[in-house]
Amino acid sequence: MQEPIGSEGVVPLSAELARVLPNGGLPRRQVTQVSDTPSLIVEILRQVTEAGGYAAVVGWPELSYAELSEQALRRTVAVPEPGMDAMHAAGVLAEGLDVVVLHTRCEIQYTPAQARPLLARVRAGEAAMLCVNVTVPSPALRMSADIASFHGIGRGRGRIAGIDLEVSAHAKGWKRPPALLKLGVVAGGGAHLKAVPS
Repeated sequence: MQEPIGSEGVVPLSAELARVLPNGGLPRRQVTQVSDTPSLIVEILRQVTEAGGYAAVVGWPELSYAELSEQALRRTVAVPEPGMDAMHAAGVLAEGLDVVVLHTRCEIQYTPAQARPLLARVRAGEAAMLCVNVTVPSPALRMSADIASFHGIGRGRGRIAGIDLEVSAHAKGWKRPPALLKLGVVAGGGAHLKAVPS
């Protein structure tokens, strides 16, 4: 197993995301509930893999990895069609990676009994588990993102060159003002990503 990045309890993120999250990153061995925002997920994957970490995405065949670097792609495992056992696949991957994203097309709410096998594997592993459209009892953290603005479109023409996401995070005893995350090629710089939510 690869040596995990960051401190023992946190997968570190950078820039605006670090400021909005407790301890500057995603909690390891716990579940973070994340809104269905592809650009936010891809940016998290980019930051984790380019810092030397490993990630996986389970159950999201539509997610575009085109904006990830070659190095980031080599550190990302994709299981686009896990069948009926998506929870099991995510749980196995959580044992040895830094971040695992579990996505379902339709919203699913697990009871404590249904979620127990997944949560047990997450606690036994090293990963920060990100659940998208999957609700488990008492997640450690909730993250959401809304599109604040687009860049590159003017007077009815042009192409989207970047977006701004307003990212919020909430945990027990933790609440900070939303952070503005700039993705794409925008005036004054910004993140490397050029993804647009699908």
